[in-house]
Amino acid sequence: MAPPIKFRLGEALVQRGLITDEQLGAALAHQKLTGRRLGRALMDLKLVTDEDIGRVISDQMRIPFVHLNEQDLDPALVRRLPEAQARRLRAIVLGEQELGLQVGLVDPTDMLAYDQVCRALNTAVYPVVVTEDALLATIERVYQRREEIIGLAKEVAADIASAGISLTTIDVAATAEDAPIVRLLQSVFDAAVTRDVSDIHIEPQEGNLTIRFRLDGSMQVQSTSSSKITSAVVQRLKLMASLDISERRLPQDGRFQIKVNNATVDVRISTMPTQYGESVVMRLLPQNTDRIRLDAIGMPAPILTRLRAAISSASGMVLVTGPTGSGKTTTLYSALAEINAVSRKIITVEDPIEYRLPGLNQVQVNEKVGLSFSRVLRACLRQDPDVILVGEMRDQETAEIGLRAALTGHLVLSTLHTLDAAGTPMRLRDMGLAPYMIALGVRLVIAQRLVRTICENCKKPYTPAPHERAWLSLGNESASDAPFFQGVGCGQCNNSGYKGRAGVYELMEMTPELVQLVSRDDPTAFAEAAQKAFADFTLRRHALQLVAEGRTTIAEAMQASNQF
Repeated sequence: MAPPIKFRLGEALVQRGLITDEQLGAALAHQKLTGRRLGRALMDLKLVTDEDIGRVISDQMRIPFVHLNEQDLDPALVRRLPEAQARRLRAIVLGEQELGLQVGLVDPTDMLAYDQVCRALNTAVYPVVVTEDALLATIERVYQRREEIIGLAKEVAADIASAGISLTTIDVAATAEDAPIVRLLQSVFDAAVTRDVSDIHIEPQEGNLTIRFRLDGSMQVQSTSSSKITSAVVQRLKLMASLDISERRLPQDGRFQIKVNNATVDVRISTMPTQYGESVVMRLLPQNTDRIRLDAIGMPAPILTRLRAAISSASGMVLVTGPTGSGKTTTLYSALAEINAVSRKIITVEDPIEYRLPGLNQVQVNEKVGLSFSRVLRACLRQDPDVILVGEMRDQETAEIGLRAALTGHLVLSTLHTLDAAGTPMRLRDMGLAPYMIALGVRLVIAQRLVRTICENCKKPYTPAPHERAWLSLGNESASDAPFFQGVGCGQCNNSGYKGRAGVYELMEMTPELVQLVSRDDPTAFAEAAQKAFADFTLRRHALQLVAEGRTTIAEAMQASNQF
């Protein structure tokens, strides 16, 4: 195939009426100042979009413009162009043609890049135009930086071998940005944050070091490297978190911050000694406060209305329950963000602090120096707060102080580990709290789970299995008559059929009847009354609503509502 032709992008955009001559002049000045391509300079100044540029290039060169997010790519075919070259040349293999390969290029007028793509693929190249943002997102999704991470891991191993020194004394404190260990970890963080991973697991095995990501609640292997680099990786992470690198026999916890794509990410780190070395788990907490809003977490409108009423009051306790990783802290911080104002003093007591919001007084618990939840809570009450957030009701003393605060004119928000909302008061009683304190102090309980949502790119109707039909028949909800969907697996969801997660919520308010039943120490009667009073606000009902809307599968709904 003949190479692409050259043309002047700026003049073409002016001729199409997308920019003026004056705007082109401003973009050229910005290009000269920054050294960036003209197209990127125009987008920096918000004069055009990347699709505007792509379509102009497509029309001028008479080649197709392709929306990458609508393409179902074959990962094996895409990887015929090595990841490093795909990133550098801004190119991606889209499909096979009769005599060659169709390749998406951000700038098909770049003759040098076109020639290098042809040589790398060793076949005829049929170019199409793609946008840069879509191309980079697709590269992250398909390649997942695996080649890059494996290559950097080999560099680290080679450095260790050539140094001829013990792994226990290797100096990983060097801060040079071009050091292989630094670039390796930065690539791991870049890959994780770009894919919206919640946790990174670094796990030493007998002959290798495995890095796994938790994505949408499921574990996925990111890369496997030589076990020789385990000590260097762990010690580097310990230094970043200011942990004791000489202590390898005991678990340690810490935190640090990283920058990825100009965004700040808090990293919570936990180390634990295992048979073949120290295992490291890191929870990633992007500090994107735009996502911390009550109207953005997917809570049903009736539950959201009651929650807003509860957090608008001057006193009482609001509890959010659910298993680890179910989004409880996000819900609480969304509530805090809504009521955060200069007229209210808000104090949070956490271990660790997961989100940072301006205007809040946030306290990090430190058991090592005696700064426990209960001790901080007592001090909080002398700080004249209006609202107190307690990270978790872990013991009787903490729960009792929290309830007393709720009874004495403070709004208290906290979390608790229970299976559902109705079991919360009885769990507090098991912790040793007086029934009258529970009855009068607790105002509202929300239980929640996270379910995986169906990938829209590969979503197909399907017929439920017999056990799923049986589960649906347990109630008379409308979802039993709805069409059912599942993801069959594609390149956009890593063949899982799921992409992203949604919250499932359950609500219980303390009505006068429930207040009386708490005092009678009859868990069965209380649970029955609670289920009857709030039957429209159960985990099962909300999960079935998501099924009826085609957003999740019956299997996910069953798991969320604890019914198998």
